[in-house]
Amino acid sequence: MTPICLVGIGKIAVDQHVPAINGSEDWELAATVSRAGTVDGVQSFTDFDQMLAERTDIAVISLCLPPVPRYDYAAKAIAAGRHVMLEKPPGATLAEVDALVAMAKAAGVTLYTTWHSRMAKGVAPAKAWLADKQVTSAHINWKEDVRRWHPNQEWVFAPGGMGVFDPGSNALSIITEILPMPIHLRSADLHFPANRDTPIAAQLQWTKNVSGDFDWRQEGPQSWDITVETTAGTLNLHDGGDRLIIDGQEIAAGNNREYPSLYDRMAELVKTGASDVDVSPMIHVADALTLGKRIMVDPFHF
Repeated sequence: MTPICLVGIGKIAVDQHVPAINGSEDWELAATVSRAGTVDGVQSFTDFDQMLAERTDIAVISLCLPPVPRYDYAAKAIAAGRHVMLEKPPGATLAEVDALVAMAKAAGVTLYTTWHSRMAKGVAPAKAWLADKQVTSAHINWKEDVRRWHPNQEWVFAPGGMGVFDPGSNALSIITEILPMPIHLRSADLHFPANRDTPIAAQLQWTKNVSGDFDWRQEGPQSWDITVETTAGTLNLHDGGDRLIIDGQEIAAGNNREYPSLYDRMAELVKTGASDVDVSPMIHVADALTLGKRIMVDPFHF
């Protein structure tokens, strides 16, 4: 088993990354780095440089930090000859991800920009079904409760936190994976709380009659749905991509293995000496923040 270090022991690391690593035959969680969080039975550090210096046996770093500080950690890891796995979105800016790609190539290490929602059970068969279809329209309905998924995490509303596009990038990672044609943004309405620097809701309109409705204020049942209309029928992805229904018939459904699948993919990349970098979901976020009309809404408090 390959030793791996997990950096950033917050909610997503505890809920998803730690169980995925512990359940894998490829990985051993050998160390963590966090200002406060730890994992029972695993060596913990509060200083990343110290971990790199003391644990030279650890070949792979998985970064679960918020997007803004992630670049500096990734650059240090690559400079130390370590393979790097990036939580989504892979960075705060497109340019810094490009820089990491060049660094990883020069250092001969693997760089993997993960998009966990692409590993949902229904995504691959949805892509296969749409491959030869003529799409007439598509719509994203992605609405959830920020208080449930990011409790008291102020960074999500700080510059670089991306606001509703943090979960929204999950939908964008799916739509950019399954559509058989490229799209680009035409317009966006962005709803900013009066006391926040990133949007809490957004409505987006792309070419090819593709639209999206994103909201971080939904209480009760959460909505993670994508509908694609084609000349050959209607495709629906529900539950974040875990359920695929075509013309009313359920095609795929099952237990969520998104994060275990990410770590399976990382093991494959390291073994083959390859990298896997895709920033297409981030491009749509950047375009929305460029083209978007700013609409002020009520202040938001956790």
